[in-house]
Order: sequence, then structure tokens, then C-alpha cells
Amino acid sequence: MVKQLIFGDAMHELATTRRILERLPEEHMAWKPHEKSMTLGGLATHLINLLNWQIAIFQYPEFDLSTVPLRRDALERRTDVLEEFDANVGKLEKLIAECDEKTLSEEWTLRHGDHIILREPRAIALRTFGLSHMVHHRAQLGVYLRLLDIPVPGIYGPSADEEAQ
Repeated sequence: MVKQLIFGDAMHELATTRRILERLPEEHMAWKPHEKSMTLGGLATHLINLLNWQIAIFQYPEFDLSTVPLRRDALERRTDVLEEFDANVGKLEKLIAECDEKTLSEEWTLRHGDHIILREPRAIALRTFGLSHMVHHRAQLGVYLRLLDIPVPGIYGPSADEEAQ
């Protein structure tokens, strides 16, 4: 039962994230709303990185952030973002489908070198470090779209753009 809930929750969040990514305006991929903000393309690329991290939750007993680059180059084309996103969703979907409840309850560790950031069961790590983290950045992307006057898709109900239709 827990696995079914996790699978359904993950697939819903991933599908709604894709709906936001489908709206990426290629002409604005280098745009950012503030000097301290990521670019639109950088934020979209970060969502893909979060999927890589979600995959790592199932592939490894721990993930060491000190072993991966702090930032990768931002993707510049919507098609590249969607292709990598879709490929990663396929990998994650397969990993979730293949795991059992024992695997979901096993301890998983996120660290940066010797510093342990979190240590919790895989299922909780997927929800917090994976999905909730993705939802946070997906919401930021929705704000970027709004500021660029690009219709924002509804996520948990219709958006203001969908209500006006």
C-alpha cells in the first residue's frame, strides 16, 4: 500500500512538473528575475538534476553532494529539457516499480563529504529531498512564467490563465 501511494504521488508531481516545462520559452532561457536568481534555463536544468538525485535514492545507499558539480551548464532548448526529463522519469518510474516495501524503508543518507545533511528511510527521502524539493523549484518556475507573461498551467486546480478561458 505504501509503495502504491508513493508511486501515485511521484507520478502526479512529475506529470505536473512536465506541464510547466512544456511552457519554457526558448527566447528567455537566459532570463532571470533578479541578480541572485537562477536563469530560467538554469532552474529548468536544476529540476532535471533533482530527478537524477531521486534516481540516486533508489540506486545507492547514500549520495555525496561533494562528488558532483555544484552547478551544471543550463540547457538552452526546451526540447533538450523535455528529452532529459522524460528519460529520467522513465528511469525513476522503473526503479520505483521494481522496489519493494523493505527497500523503501531502508536508511538513505545525503551528505556533503563528512557532513551528514539527512539520514532517513528512502520513502521519506524521496518525498522530502526529491519531490518536495522539486515542487518548490517548480513553483519558482511558475513565477518566472508569470513574470514573462506566459500562461501558467494549473497544478492542483486551474490557474488564473485557465480560468480566463
